[in-house]
Amino acid sequence: MINTSKYTRQFFPVKNPGMKWAQKTYIEKAPSWCSVDLRDGNQSLIIPMSLEEKLDFFRLLVKIGFKEIEVGFPAASETEYTFLRTLIDQDMIPEDVTVQVLTQSREHIIRKTFDALKGCKNAIVHLYNSTSLAQREQVFRKSRAEIVGIAVEGAKLFEQIAAETGARYRYEYSPESFTGTEPEFALEICNAVLDVWKPTPDRKAIINLPVTVELSSPHVYANQVEYMCENLKYRDAVEVSLHPHNDRGCAVADSELGLLAGADRIEGTLFGNGERTGNVDIVTLALNMYAQGVEPGLDFTNMPEITELYERVTRMHVYERQPYSGKLVFAAFSGSHQDAIAKGMKWRQEQNCATWTVPYLPIDPGDVGREYETDVIRINSQSGKGGIGYLLEHNYGYVLPAKMREDVGYTVKSVSDHAHAELSPAEVLRVFTDTYVNVNDHIKLVDYHFVRTPDIKVMLTVEINGETKELTAAGNGRLDAVSNAVKKQLGIEFSELTYEEHALTKGSAAQAITYVSITLPDGQKVWGAGIHDDIIASSINALFSAVNRSIKK
Repeated sequence: MINTSKYTRQFFPVKNPGMKWAQKTYIEKAPSWCSVDLRDGNQSLIIPMSLEEKLDFFRLLVKIGFKEIEVGFPAASETEYTFLRTLIDQDMIPEDVTVQVLTQSREHIIRKTFDALKGCKNAIVHLYNSTSLAQREQVFRKSRAEIVGIAVEGAKLFEQIAAETGARYRYEYSPESFTGTEPEFALEICNAVLDVWKPTPDRKAIINLPVTVELSSPHVYANQVEYMCENLKYRDAVEVSLHPHNDRGCAVADSELGLLAGADRIEGTLFGNGERTGNVDIVTLALNMYAQGVEPGLDFTNMPEITELYERVTRMHVYERQPYSGKLVFAAFSGSHQDAIAKGMKWRQEQNCATWTVPYLPIDPGDVGREYETDVIRINSQSGKGGIGYLLEHNYGYVLPAKMREDVGYTVKSVSDHAHAELSPAEVLRVFTDTYVNVNDHIKLVDYHFVRTPDIKVMLTVEINGETKELTAAGNGRLDAVSNAVKKQLGIEFSELTYEEHALTKGSAAQAITYVSITLPDGQKVWGAGIHDDIIASSINALFSAVNRSIKK
């Protein structure tokens, strides 16, 4: 890079951190969740949501299970004011849901915010001001004491206006740009605000510690959070909240380590939408907990529906590799991955396994509304026999012999390779059936009859190049007799005939499928398959499929 010397470390690590959080191995319970999609998310959109789109999104957030939803900055614009009033006037806020609103520490803004909340039963009023060294020096040009004064004055106005209006809302304070603030100063200003509000366990205040801009590695943030959690006044009456942004790509890590460090609450957005690189992705964070057996308290069982509405109202796109929610996150194209998944799924079925340990799949795709048929095993030129075999079995009921899977795998991959395209399950089925099943392009079976003599005798009617021929031979079984007739009377040489058969478990339950392999004089093994509602007919069809394929070769 051209000039690293101009960048300095803008964060302030905790001195002699205790790092108790580092002794913990996982998050034991889910935090309180607050969606900020309708504020942080909306203000970052190229085209902000309309009123109706906001209402649709609000309904979705309620359906998912959010109990706290930030609905905007009602004093900042008429649109946001109208949205909040619509929610209240149309009685759209459920009894167990609390709306959150933002305000700066200025009297007319605070008054308009409380005015916008009239008639709202449950609300959090969120006060913030910037506290970082960079903001103090460059933007406000104020001392520490003056910055504390701004926060304290705002906190007092909350109490004054609440007393005038009779409102009894919960309060939240954020030292904005916390990550660029000296820890001891962040503690000083938060405690000064708490001294004004004097929260109690039955009416807790929220102290929010935002990663307004990511400036450090996640462990530094965790130490800062732990320091605040252990030194805040009124700790039993304070809910410590985190609001991570994703500038360094570490928002989820910041959140997880911050929760281990003692935080109680997370503010974030669906899919991580937000200014610059976005907010923490609550979908990822919640499902990370779910994958370790922790109930997240949010319902993501219909991820396709959630994604569709989100993309419609925000005009954003959920990236195909977005954890848990992207269209390709459960997809396996690699042959070895497909084989492992197929074997893992079979093992679960055999063992009647209660826990999820399938290789390469951190959670069961079905738990978030994804389909095995289209979302897990994906077929292209990189795929393997295991995945193709699994797809044919899982989707269509064809349980191919192990050796045949390899042959079919090469055939399917060759088609994908030449087309430079992924094949859908239906296209894989078509390749399989066109190539292997009831193949009669050289020799067509017209009719057959068996007679029991000391051996089994067969009389076959076949059609070759439009000409009908009668074939007769005997054998120690029906398929052996047919095989002898083909070899002796048509002059086709092969040996080592093997076959497997089973009833089709999908589609017509009355049908059976047989898989036959023959070995040609040069050692090449050729496979064919036959389907019929009579098991004898299916085995003869399979043999003729293999013979016809050997003629092609």
